Order: sequence, then structure tokens, then C-alpha cells
Amino acid sequence: MFHSLFVIALLFSLSNAAVQDFCVADLKGPQGPAGYACKSAVTADDFVYSGLSGAGNITSLIKAAVTPAFVEQYPGVNGLGLSAARLDLLPGGVIPLHTHPGASELLIVTQGIIQAGFISSANAVFVKTLKKGDLMIFPQGLLHFQINAGGVTAVGYPVFSSPSPGLQITDFALFANDLSTDLVSKTTFLDPALVKKFKAILGGSG
Repeated sequence: MFHSLFVIALLFSLSNAAVQDFCVADLKGPQGPAGYACKSAVTADDFVYSGLSGAGNITSLIKAAVTPAFVEQYPGVNGLGLSAARLDLLPGGVIPLHTHPGASELLIVTQGIIQAGFISSANAVFVKTLKKGDLMIFPQGLLHFQINAGGVTAVGYPVFSSPSPGLQITDFALFANDLSTDLVSKTTFLDPALVKKFKAILGGSG
């Protein structure tokens, strides 16, 4: 009898133990390795985000827009291990080779046709043409891209395995900074004149 009462009491105690169900980000404070600190006053609005309902601002160079719903825009995802974005690709649009150092990506196509692919660390290439309803995974840290492969605007929704997936675009890493033309040329085997041309296009110097 005593043993049964003890078990019941223990189960009741565990069921009433404090559990941290969520941690809506307090964006006024710094972000640490574990994310933002939790804000104290939370409402239902913190768990809803409407910023992906329309197309983002199309960049003329790539004819595309990526609208993020990361922790900085959507504080409710703080600490939950996921975030999202909206991808709009005009005909001829492209998201250049890039990586997300902090997350894997799952792309859901909702409109148009998107050719997408990634390159493994062994330099194996995986490319598919995706249509409405298709999904494709891009493993964390690997170079990948998306291209509009149809005649109409394509739309997709990437979902990431982190509230802060990070981003590094290869073209910008090489040509949009002040790394010298000589070093870029030596490390990429590109002609210096071509490096200077790309730097001029992307706003780099050196």
C-alpha cells in the first residue's frame, strides 16, 4: 500500500514539475550560442508570423527574393530548432551557390518549376527539377542552389533545422569583399581580369 502511494505521489510530482515549453526571444538582448534570452510577457501573437504571405523584394541581379522568418523576424521560433523562409524566383531567376552553416534545409515548391541541387563534400552533384508539391533536402553546410526552370514565377518555402541557419553565398564571399584580386586569382585559378570584373559587379575591392 505504501509503495503504491509513493508511486502515485511521484507521478503527480513529475506531472506538475516546471517545464520550459518555449522561449520567445527577447530581441533587445544579445544572442548567445543557445539563442536569445526569453522575454517575460508572451501572447498568442508571438507564435504567428504573416511576413511570408507575399513576395519579397526582388533583387535585379539575381531576379529573385528570399524573405526570411528566422528568429530575428519571428521570435517565437527561438530555441525550437526550426525556421522558414519564402523564395520567389522570376523567370531566369537564380539563388547562387551558397551554404547554411547552421542548418539543413527542406525546400517545398508551391508554384512553378525549380531546378535545384547540392554538391557533397566528396564533390558528388545531386540535381533535380522540382514542380509544385515536390520537396528536396539540402544537408547542412553543403553548397546548393535554386534556379527558375519554367516560364512563370516560381515560389518555394524553405524550412530550416535552426532558428538561425546562417548564410554564405560563394560569389559574394569571393568577389564582394576586399580580398585582393591577386589572392582570389591564385586560389581560384581565375584570370585576374575576370576577378576584377566580378568584383566590379558585386561591389568588391582590392
